Parts: sequence; structure tokens; C-alpha cells
Amino acid sequence: QVRLVESGGGLVQPGGSLRLSCAASGFLFRLNTLGWYRQAPGKQRELVASITSGGDTTYADSVKGRFTVSRDNIRSRMYLQLNGLKSEDTGDYYCHINFRGRDWWGQGTPVTVSS
Repeated sequence: QVRLVESGGGLVQPGGSLRLSCAASGFLFRLNTLGWYRQAPGKQRELVASITSGGDTTYADSVKGRFTVSRDNIRSRMYLQLNGLKSEDTGDYYCHINFRGRDWWGQGTPVTVSS
């Protein structure tokens, strides 16, 4: 059974930083592409960043240069470093994998950017 558990969210002032973590189990972590999504209040869930098994990364235009996705294949963890946070980055952040034709999500971790 695939399991994704996010952590690291919280309240931060504009310009601040957070590091999100996703602990994964139930599949061969090192062989799979994973992604970070976020959902702001009243908006659709959107892809923020993804990382392939080979370490190639993609980012939404709105976070390029501020967010960095990484992975630790030994610990089966994916990370998202959030720098230069803005109020529009507020939302619930989710870890995602499409495995065996099905989308799997964690429970999410909330990020609130406010002064």
C-alpha cells in the first residue's frame, strides 16, 4: 500500500523559508517520479514541482528560482525547500505519485504566509 506523509508546514512571514518533507513507502521510491502540489483556498490543486527518478526537476513558473525540490532515495523522502515566500504561496501542500495507473496523495501540510 502506497503511503505518503507530508510534514514541515507552518506559519511564516513574507520573505521567509520553510522546508517540507514527504516520507514515502509501499513502492520502489528510487524508480518513480514524484511531485509536490498545492491547493490554495477556493482554488484548484496545482503542480508546484516534480522530480524524476534520475533527479530531473520541473517547476511551476510562479515558484521558479524560489523553490527547490530534492529527493533522498536512501531514506525514501522527497523535500521541497521554499524560499522567498509570498502570500500567494499560502495553501495546503501535497506529495503525489502516479503509481500503477492511480494517483496517490498524502494528507497535506498547510503553509500560511502572513505578517
